[in-house]
Amino acid sequence: MAGDKQKKGTNESEFFTEYGEARQYEIIEVVGKGSYGVVGAAIDTKTGEKVAIKKINDVFEHVSDATRILREIKLLRLLRHPDLVEIKHIMLPPSRREFRDIYVVFELMESDLHQVIKANDDLTPEHHQFFLYQLLRALKYIHSANVFHRDLKPKNILANADCKLKICDFGLARVSFNDAPQAIFWTDYVATRWYRAPELCGSFFSKYTPAIDIWSIGCIFAEMLTGKPLFPGKNVVHQLDLMTDLLGTPPPETIAKIRNEKARRYLSSMRKKPPVHFLQKFPGVDPLALSLLERLLAFDPKDRPTAEAALADPYFHGLANVEREPSTQPISKLEFEFERRKLTKDDVRELIYREILEYHPQMLQEYQRGRDQTSFMYPSGVDRFKRQFAHLEEHHGKGERTTPVLRQNTSLPRERVLPTKEEKANGENNSQIQAAVEDSHLANGGPMNAQQIEGTNSYSPTENDLNKANHSARSLLKSASISASQCVSVKPRPDNEGP
Repeated sequence: MAGDKQKKGTNESEFFTEYGEARQYEIIEVVGKGSYGVVGAAIDTKTGEKVAIKKINDVFEHVSDATRILREIKLLRLLRHPDLVEIKHIMLPPSRREFRDIYVVFELMESDLHQVIKANDDLTPEHHQFFLYQLLRALKYIHSANVFHRDLKPKNILANADCKLKICDFGLARVSFNDAPQAIFWTDYVATRWYRAPELCGSFFSKYTPAIDIWSIGCIFAEMLTGKPLFPGKNVVHQLDLMTDLLGTPPPETIAKIRNEKARRYLSSMRKKPPVHFLQKFPGVDPLALSLLERLLAFDPKDRPTAEAALADPYFHGLANVEREPSTQPISKLEFEFERRKLTKDDVRELIYREILEYHPQMLQEYQRGRDQTSFMYPSGVDRFKRQFAHLEEHHGKGERTTPVLRQNTSLPRERVLPTKEEKANGENNSQIQAAVEDSHLANGGPMNAQQIEGTNSYSPTENDLNKANHSARSLLKSASISASQCVSVKPRPDNEGP
């Protein structure tokens, strides 16, 4: 036992620095590294809950990145919904005016929709329906808050073994205020081209509407149905070619809405293409699913349904329930007053500090009373975490079982989280649950009805009977929240396998 403790000590690296609250969390392993910092999988020692902790290094090196982080942590605090990722805690920095790193604690999710689609060629119609339902339910909520995500794609949708999805990465999201002048345009729309609506193709200067998120959801839904991206354009022209190959050449009045002159000119001079019947493009797919997909992928944004209208589509008969599809109040423009002025590094630091205090009620009260306490002394738990992760961080990607990092920016949260060491051991010895997320495999499941969606805000898988046909290769996870569906089977991934 003593030997194990000594070995653990030598394998721990610097993860937390000068954050006394770090004593609450026991880091399991580093699961991601990138230009933004480091991500660790951890156990909350107070609750026993598994969490993901993202350490964002040198937050204020670039004001634009810091503003993006501010925007995201603020939105995730204000938007609370079962289908959106949740920030559980942000650690209090030791100095109000000098801190450089922040530590954001998220609920733990096992994978993302990109990996689920990539690893599974046997998604059932029930999976397709339930996945799309959750995404539209989330969109109804965020759009009712006058928030537009602007970067929806499979990698920005986290997934659990119970088929629960949660939208993340709100770093590009924006809030629209009803009293804002109509001439205001957001110029930094840089979402992945494949999921970008046609009215934005080739343009970084376009007024944003909820219809752009709807288009992205349509692209994601089509990818679920086929296992491949629908419009994988190599450039703007190729992107428009792929869209018109399927949807046909748009009428002149629709082309006129595209803000980019070159894109308009290209579409206007294009030979006339007829639309392809979706039944031909997607053989064997439920006609109701294809009917809704056609609506989501309308070339003209005015022809796309709202998320609320899409949820009322006949495709969701027996699953939709308006009582479980909440809206919310529009976000106050006072929360985003900072968007209207040019911020300095100190401005953003103070605003982020104020956001962090939302997770520390007592300190928030002192701050609001004007007590200018600029630093806080913490006990020696800090030193323990200065030693944590040194070995793991140093050896990340050098043969140890880790997950390659794909995300190289400051968006929250991390790409994915690996299983605990205990789960790995159980899986190796007993063929039990393993959450090696790269090869998550969705097994055929029974129909999911509205009653089975109750409780999907939490994830508590239980061990299921082994798949007798292939018990040596994988095990099944069964969720209490979708009791009729053996939703995800997870198998270990070879150490040398790429993403």
